[in-house]
Amino acid sequence: MSERWSSGDAYEPFIGRWSRLVAPEFVEWLGAPPDLRWLDVGCGTGALSGTVLRDAAPASVVGVDPAPAYVAFAEAHVPDRRATFRVGDAMALPVEDDAFDVAVTGLVLNFVPDPAAALTEIRRAVRPGGTIAAYVWDYGAGGLALLRTFWDVAVDLDPDAHSLDEAVRFPLCKAGALGTLFGGLDGVETRAITVPTVFRDFDDYWTPFLGGQGPGPTYLAGLPEERRDALREALRERLPTAPDGTIPLTARAWAARGRVPVA
Repeated sequence: MSERWSSGDAYEPFIGRWSRLVAPEFVEWLGAPPDLRWLDVGCGTGALSGTVLRDAAPASVVGVDPAPAYVAFAEAHVPDRRATFRVGDAMALPVEDDAFDVAVTGLVLNFVPDPAAALTEIRRAVRPGGTIAAYVWDYGAGGLALLRTFWDVAVDLDPDAHSLDEAVRFPLCKAGALGTLFGGLDGVETRAITVPTVFRDFDDYWTPFLGGQGPGPTYLAGLPEERRDALREALRERLPTAPDGTIPLTARAWAARGRVPVA
């Protein structure tokens, strides 16, 4: 299955809005001084770039993403003169060596074919002594509940869906894995960031899955109508619903940071 990343408008209500809750805590944790040059690798719709611009007082932010539609969305929704967005690959960044003080990447490294090669490329772009940091969703139990519940139900109905589950596909998205990936950097630290993901009602949960952005929605789009309907109703039964009709879930991300060694 090849997941689609083709619409910023569809991505935002699905995952973008929850990434925007993780980003402020992540940026605060980095504690970077003002007036630095930032690189946002896999910037998507601009959630992390926008947070850096608002909270970290950077001199500049360059966002790079392989999806032209997401770059266009970020350009339209992050109208800050300090920000520049470019189409590019995490393993072949369109930037110069040692050009940045801080490089960040949110919800991206697990989708890169070779995360270690991507981190090497990011390291090329950051000056010695500069900071590299990342966060990824935890797709396992107790992690990103909106997707964990989706895949649990999908596999109950279709055991062949097991191999498509992000928890199966992405071993990087587990406690300690990012820290291991960052092992070549100095002063590596890791932590969990957990945020609430409260849905107004079942439609607020379900409708974003119809937008076709990412593995779960791509799988859903490939099902015949009767199987989509069965999955929808099984999810309706499985999800916790509060007396006011809201669906209170949580999402956990794993974060890591380290410094580029000074020779």
